[in-house]
Amino acid sequence: MAKALSKHQLTALDAHWRAANYLAAGQIYLLDNPLLTRPLVPEDIKPRLLGHWGTSPGLTLLHTHLGRVVKERDLDTLCVWGPGHGGPAVLAGAWLDGSYTRTYPDVTRDAAGMARLFRRFSFPGGVPSHVAPETPGSIHEGGELGYSLAHAYGAALDNPGLLVACVIGDGEAETGPLAASWHANKFLDPVHDGAVLPILHLNGYKIANPTVLSRLPDAELDSLLKGLGHEPLHVTGRDPLRVHQDLAGALDRALDRIARIQHEARTSGGGTRPRWPVIVLRTPKGWTGPGTVDGEPVEGTWRSHQVPLSGVRENPAHLRQLEAWLRSYRPGELFDSAGRPVPQVLAHVPEGDRRPGANPHANGGLLTRALPIAPLERFAVPVDKPGSTLHEPTRVLGDLLAQVMRDTADRRDFRVVGPDETASNRLGALFDATGKAWQERTVATDEHLSRDGRVMEVLSEHLCQGWLEGYNLTGRHGLFSCYEAFVHIVDSMVNQHIKWLGTARRLPWRAPVPSLNYLLTSHVWRQDHNGFSHQDPGFVDHVLNKSPDVVRVYLPPDANTLLSVAEHVLHSRDYVNVVVAGKQPCYDWLSLDEARAHCARGAGIWEWAGTEDGSREPDVVLACAGDVPTQEVLAAAGLLRTHLPELAVRVVNVVDMARLMPRDEHPHGMPDFAYDALFTADRPVIFAYHGYPWLIHRLAYRRGGHEHLHVRGYKESGTTTTPFDMVVRNDLDRYRLVMDVVDRVPGLAVRAAGVRQAMVDARTRHHAWIRAHGTDLPEVADWSWTG
Repeated sequence: MAKALSKHQLTALDAHWRAANYLAAGQIYLLDNPLLTRPLVPEDIKPRLLGHWGTSPGLTLLHTHLGRVVKERDLDTLCVWGPGHGGPAVLAGAWLDGSYTRTYPDVTRDAAGMARLFRRFSFPGGVPSHVAPETPGSIHEGGELGYSLAHAYGAALDNPGLLVACVIGDGEAETGPLAASWHANKFLDPVHDGAVLPILHLNGYKIANPTVLSRLPDAELDSLLKGLGHEPLHVTGRDPLRVHQDLAGALDRALDRIARIQHEARTSGGGTRPRWPVIVLRTPKGWTGPGTVDGEPVEGTWRSHQVPLSGVRENPAHLRQLEAWLRSYRPGELFDSAGRPVPQVLAHVPEGDRRPGANPHANGGLLTRALPIAPLERFAVPVDKPGSTLHEPTRVLGDLLAQVMRDTADRRDFRVVGPDETASNRLGALFDATGKAWQERTVATDEHLSRDGRVMEVLSEHLCQGWLEGYNLTGRHGLFSCYEAFVHIVDSMVNQHIKWLGTARRLPWRAPVPSLNYLLTSHVWRQDHNGFSHQDPGFVDHVLNKSPDVVRVYLPPDANTLLSVAEHVLHSRDYVNVVVAGKQPCYDWLSLDEARAHCARGAGIWEWAGTEDGSREPDVVLACAGDVPTQEVLAAAGLLRTHLPELAVRVVNVVDMARLMPRDEHPHGMPDFAYDALFTADRPVIFAYHGYPWLIHRLAYRRGGHEHLHVRGYKESGTTTTPFDMVVRNDLDRYRLVMDVVDRVPGLAVRAAGVRQAMVDARTRHHAWIRAHGTDLPEVADWSWTG
């Protein structure tokens, strides 16, 4: 039962809140004179005023009150600040509790440190205006809205002792990812997972417009939140002392309810899905700031969103108003003569790792344990000679992932997420080791649903991505399996995560975290049955535009190379790894030892596939990246062996796409001499690539011999058709590749005109055959490597 705050508690909490508000406003405005020991002059003001004031008073209020309950209840608490542009508020709280100074020792908790805190904010060489990797205690990039609640649930998974307090802004609540995230409570296991306390902060406005949820009548908002499975607790007001009392009571009731839910579930083993609390906090936007500016209302309106007083250096009236605003917090009562917070301000501040800015879960690499991966020999397929057997690569991978699940059953630090596609993507072996997380009712026809399952399926790529990001950033491992065409839904989310990792890698205090790993399957070349809407290999292009320090892209051509790549990416840290692999039967080209060596090289010659004998340079290089392009290149090499046996053909397979880039542009890039040795400097290179062909040109445009590079790939010619017709429609087929060789090897155009004509005729027969029979030509469907 929540108790009213005593007078002493109320006074102390209000003092902390005023101090945090003062520090938040000071970061936006002040370059000097941090304690207002003299009247403000224009030179005390930053030349560029940046930051967001409007959301800050609500965040400082929550920081203040969360500190009280964390300290009183000794809670292990991670805070996720959804309105991330309220960075001044979170930085202020971290400075007050000392975690900022622990992280940045030069920003001391005194007048000199306060001046550095103010100066660093949104200043060259300083820190961003939003909650970012530089912010102690944060796992959530505030630059783009919508992902906070998914991150919070990802952090809570398999962390049974953790409370994740997630502040959701009402602008953020309008986004699609956030709307889907409310359903994450249907996947949270109160026995094995922690708890998430959503706090919906309704201050009424976005940049220039009212927010939808803030204008809903209370009854309608209650119906919405209850329908989403929550029990809302409302706190509304603008009188600080009344709001302090009400918010303290709401937090106590919410935490009591969470404790009961967890105790009952952990005592009984779980039952029906609980109804978790949510706090709805309504306070004015820009609360305690300027009420009006130049005759226009500001506090409680959209005008307080960013910088309420703009022309402070040039406008004496604004300068006086700023000083009056800052002095309204009575800083002389809050900080001593040396600028240190007085004891009353710190009365309810947690200590040690309980401080929001110091919680180790927010620096998840500190908690990460190496993932146990069994020897690949247990899962590898035998390959006595190339192309003599077929396997479904992702099904082979599924056996490995299932064993990882078994080997982490007690420690619970590995999850697989995906949008309803685990079985479709041939990873069904996972269900021999764990179930699918599910807290709702079940019926007799359901399969593999489990309250404590560690496979997570929901038809929202945003939610899958957010879960895994939160899971990784708090130190755990995972894999996101997705249809290749639809992973684009998270393009913007992966942008933010890559930027986070890129920045975090430059911060010596941030420990490396497990990589975010994508498995993209059901890919463009085997979506012949679903058609054009399911055919898009462009996620690789999107990712390779990003920081080369962070991104890696792999296209293993068969089952054993997929195993080798998977072992590597699951062990890696601080990367975004994209692995593209097929789920349909695929020829096995390399033994496990060969696959390991080939993946270590990233790109290499398959001597057994070509016809060069080492006595001279090859006449042509057939290069490939991706499983289907590899098969087409090998089929083309077989045709050339038959029809033009005197031609010296080199076959090169690329697994690691960054190998094509120069070494000074990517850590995995090849030096020019190595590239020239592999691809030659002046011979035609016919490159069959899995995705859009212009990516290969972009990666290799600075290489010598680029004018001899000819790339075939997907060029937006798709439909519902046969598998081979997909490659024919995009000129990636074996017959087209042979024609390219004839067209580009000097002297062949006339000498091999008959061979070229035979290839044209084969394509003509193909078109007629599929329209008559609905299947591929027997010579294609029954093809196997005979080299």
